[in-house]
Parts: sequence; C-alpha cells; structure tokens
Amino acid sequence: MANVRVRFCPSPTGNPHVGLVRTALFNWAFARHNEGTLVFRIEDTDAARDSEESYGQLLDSMRWLGFDWDEGPEIGGPHAPYRQSQRMDIYADVAAKLLDAGHAYHCYCSTEELDTRRDAARAAGKPSGYDGHCRDLSAEQKAAYEAEGREPIVRFRMPDEAITFEDLVRGEITYLPENVPDYGIVRANGAPLYTLVNPVDDALMEITHVLRGEDLLSSTPRQVALYKALIELGIAKETPAFGHLPYVMGEGNKKLSKRDPESSLNLYRERGFLPEGLLNYLSLLGWSLAADRDIFSIDEMVAAFDVTDVNPNPARFDLKKCEAINADHIRMLDVKDFTERCAPWLRAPFAPWAPEDFDEAKWQAIAPHAQSRMKVLSEITDNVDFLFLPEPAVDEASWAKAMKEGSDALLRTAREKLEAADWSSPESLKEAVLAAGEEHGLKLGKAQAPVRVAVTGRTVGLPLFESLEILGKETTLARVDAALERLAA
Repeated sequence: MANVRVRFCPSPTGNPHVGLVRTALFNWAFARHNEGTLVFRIEDTDAARDSEESYGQLLDSMRWLGFDWDEGPEIGGPHAPYRQSQRMDIYADVAAKLLDAGHAYHCYCSTEELDTRRDAARAAGKPSGYDGHCRDLSAEQKAAYEAEGREPIVRFRMPDEAITFEDLVRGEITYLPENVPDYGIVRANGAPLYTLVNPVDDALMEITHVLRGEDLLSSTPRQVALYKALIELGIAKETPAFGHLPYVMGEGNKKLSKRDPESSLNLYRERGFLPEGLLNYLSLLGWSLAADRDIFSIDEMVAAFDVTDVNPNPARFDLKKCEAINADHIRMLDVKDFTERCAPWLRAPFAPWAPEDFDEAKWQAIAPHAQSRMKVLSEITDNVDFLFLPEPAVDEASWAKAMKEGSDALLRTAREKLEAADWSSPESLKEAVLAAGEEHGLKLGKAQAPVRVAVTGRTVGLPLFESLEILGKETTLARVDAALERLAA
C-alpha cells in the first residue's frame, strides 16, 4: 500500500485511557506495516479541559509504549503546527470559504427554540435533528435576528441525499439524509468545533486512513460530506478511508470509560506491566495474529497487521488475561533485562528496606527464580523483601495459617537438620526439611510451611530452598530461633 498516512490525535485531558492506547497501537502498527507515516496530533481546543500536564503525560506515555511518530510534537514536519490550539487561523479561513461557497450558513436559532422544535418533532414521530430553519434566510431575516442581538453559529449544509462509504472494518455503510441533519462547525463565539477542525486537519495533513473508535462512527457521514466540499474548494485532495475499531468493554458489558479504574494507563505503569505485554494484550481486543496464538512480539504484530482483519464486535477487557500475558512477556526477558526493569521497585519509595541493606549479589542470585513467578514487576518488592529486611515482614494471616499446634517441635527438628545440612545445595536443604517432616509424620508441603513463614514471613513466595541458600545459614537459623521464641511466648 503506497503513501499511507495515518494519525493519532488525542486530547490532553487526564490520564491516557487503554482504549486510546489500543487506537494508537492499531494506527502505529498499520503505518509501520505499510512503511507509511504516523502523524501525532494534539487536539487541544477545549481550554476548559485540556492541560499542559496532560499534554506532557501523553508524550511520556507514547515514549514508554515504544511508539515513534514521523510528524508531530517535538519533531515537527511539513504540516506544522501539530497542536490544534496553534491552528485557529486555519480553521477560521476554511469556515469563511465554506460560507462563501454556500456549503455552510449562519444559524441564529436559540437553544430554547431548538429544544422546542425537537420536542415537537419527537411527539410527531419525526427525526429530532436540526430542521434546517436557518438554511435559506433572506438578508432581511438575518438582519432582524442580528438586531435582536443574536450571535449565530456556523452550520454545515448536508446534501439531501444518502451518504455511503466503505468502512475498512465494517464494510459498506449507508446513512439516509433524514438521519444526518445539518450540524454546527463553529460556535457563536467563533471557536471551531471538533466537527470542523478534525477533518480539516486530516485534509491538510493528507491523511489517507482514519482508524478510530466506534463511538465516532456516527460522525463519519458528516465528514464524508465535508470532505466533498473541501475537495471542491481545493483544500482536500481526497476523502480518506475510514475504519472504526470496536468498543472496549468493561465489567457488566458496559463500555470501558475513563471512570473505570482499570482504564488508566498510569495504573499499568505503576503496577509494573511491560509495554510489550500490555500492547500484546490490547492488540487482542479486536485483532489476532492467529486463532491459536495469543503471545507474540510487537514486531510480529507489525509484520502481520491489516486493519481489514479487525473484528467489528465489541471486545471485553479481561484484567486477569492481561496479567497472564504480561507474565509470559516477563518470562521471555533476558535475565539481565529483567533485573534492570525491576530496579525502580527495589529502591525508595517502593522498597521497605534501607538502601544500605540492599545486597546486589543476593538480588542477582534470586532474580531468575523471581522472574518465572511474577505477573507484574511491582510484585518483586514483596517477593524479595525477606532478603534485605533485618527481620521478615510477617503476614499475620500467614503466621496463623502455618503455625499450628506442634509447629514449635517441627521447627526445632528442622533447625537441627538445617544446621547440619550442606548449604551449598538447595537440594540438601530440601532433604533436611523433608527429614524433619518425616519425623513428625508430615509430608514436605506441610513441613516446609512453618519454615517458610519463619524465614520469609509469608506462606507463599519464591522457591523456598533456593531462597534459604541465598539468604544464608546464619540468618536462616536466627529467624527460626526468633519464630520459636514467639511461639513460646
């Protein structure tokens, strides 16, 4: 596919949403697959909601996810500027040209008048969209409205014919004229609306494919009509191809919204999801590499991605599956890469131990055992804290569960056998605890539970005997002694 140009154009309002990330991913993958251009554009015309902080978060999130862009903020390009707030003169000029050519007109209707006429239309069983009241006002009528002090909006004049377009995801779609009435493109105060600025920017930036969420599907016939006018005026070269991506659903089969906790990209960063794990999962929300394969790299996705393969049906966000896929990507990392990515969670403010108590040799020794058991990187802190804290952080529920009647006798036996064991081999330590359990009529699983809680503070964790070897004989025995003292008390 030659000269593909796609765009990702978020608004800087709050934390990025995973649905937004999915849209960015599909646009980025489509551009890279077709050796095309990704335009990163910021739609910041809503001064009441947009913020520089959110703008900075957007750029930071794109970098963290590994998305590069060919035109846009910090890079520039032939169609700069790439922030809509800096393009107001362009929109005013296009609106004026649409008015002069008769493709748009001034509408003086008040909100109250519109509501009254809409209510009447509904009561009569008719479409309740704008009724074209101001479409063909005479100069005298316009003057009369202006004499009343009315400030008009600008409406685009929709054609009185059906609009049909081929959606790359959904196939051919037709909208009848009665369902797509004339619509506003400029507010009464002169501020341009999304309905104007978005297609104008796409036209001037020569976007060839618009891949966006299903929630914007109803606006497409309006944009198709506007494109026809822009082509006539020499502003656009062609109408782009549209592809509307399926909704991402949350709990209760409701559309995942910004208010849902699991929708925030920052949540996944803070929990320690890998960008490649999160993107792998998000790609499955509407697309798949193969029917029998869920785990793949971003490069494999780019090599195979075709937007026409996207499933139009809503996709449900499943946090557990997202975690499972992320766990697979953690296990796929080189151990050195894994240890480096865990670094933020091994120091303040996440680490509960003093910086001087962190032991790099112990960390390097335990890392391969931790890597195979983690869903997200933030779990590393609780998994290895027993190595670096002066005393284990005992989970009281774990203590109550493991320290049953007779646990003191078992711990004393285990201590004796561990003291005599060969500490250069985790297998020797396992045999010691196994032998202690046999003396008390217990299998290994029940015999090791009190030892694990005594040494690590928890009933579950990393492989026990490898952990004991890395912790060391002196510290292990001291912790068993401390547990025996607590049991005696």
